[in-house]
Parts: sequence; structure tokens; C-alpha cells
Amino acid sequence: MLQCIAVTQVPYSEALLALATMEGGPEHPPDIVESEDFVLCELGDHDESAEHAAHLWTADTPDDQDLWFLWSGTGAHRVHRLDVLRLCPAVLRELATRTVTTCAYFDHHPGPHSFSVTDPLGDLIAEHVHSEVRRLVSEDETPGAPDAPGTLDGPGARGRPGTPDEPDTDAP
Repeated sequence: MLQCIAVTQVPYSEALLALATMEGGPEHPPDIVESEDFVLCELGDHDESAEHAAHLWTADTPDDQDLWFLWSGTGAHRVHRLDVLRLCPAVLRELATRTVTTCAYFDHHPGPHSFSVTDPLGDLIAEHVHSEVRRLVSEDETPGAPDAPGTLDGPGARGRPGTPDEPDTDAP
């Protein structure tokens, strides 16, 4: 399922108060939220009957409660609340890879669990970052690139006058 695309502005003073008064909250709330911050609903796509929700802070407490910003409606008709909610206990176990993924949402959230929701924008950004990393790595491996093994510029370079044509080793 695709992620909801609802966006809204965080009420700055209310968010600061909620962060400052919550158990396990941050030491300096203004470092967490700014006056012009916007949030994106993190839930799977849903209808108008369900509130939108965005995670604001992971509490440093043993009972797994986080601060969430929940809202419905838009503009002058927007109704919102900040609430400290328990985490969803759902987990996805993949036996083939022996991985366990926990749901990142709050307990009793509407719709599917976080591990079933895809974020197309996040996926697009991640793919762009990965392609840039691959491009930069391939540039570093091309002949003549600085610090590439086997070039005249890099450490342990071969073919430089006075150096043996052997790989560097830690052996004396």
C-alpha cells in the first residue's frame, strides 16, 4: 500500500510544550521542532474517517511511548492533537532471512502496519542517492582517478620510479 500524502504545519508552541512536558522528552525541544516545520502523514493511504499521523519524538522511557502529531481536515477546518502513544506491538518475521521488522506506528493505528506501506518519494530519493554513490565509486575506480590503486597518484602506486611492482602488505 502507498503512503498517505497529507501534509500539514506543526503548531510550534503546542509542539514545544508537548516535547518539554513529556516523560523522556528531549533536553532542548527547540532543537527538535522549528516554527515553520511541516510533517507528512506516515500512515498508509486512508480515507477521511481516519486521522493523519506523524511521529515527532521517540521517548527515552522503558514503556515504549512516542509523541505523535495527529490531525484531520485542512486549513481552517483542521483539527489536531499531540499525543503520547504506545508503539504498535506488531512484528514481521521473515524466516528465510531471519529478520524481524517492527511496526513503526502507534498501537491501534488505522490501516496496514508500517512494513506494508511504501513511500514512493522516499524510494525515489533512496534510488537517486544509491545511483550517485555508484557513480562516485565508479569514478574513483577509473584509471587516472586520484587514490585509485594502480595509478601514479594513489598510495601504494605501481610503476613509480624506485617502487617495486608489488602490492603493499603489512609484512616487514
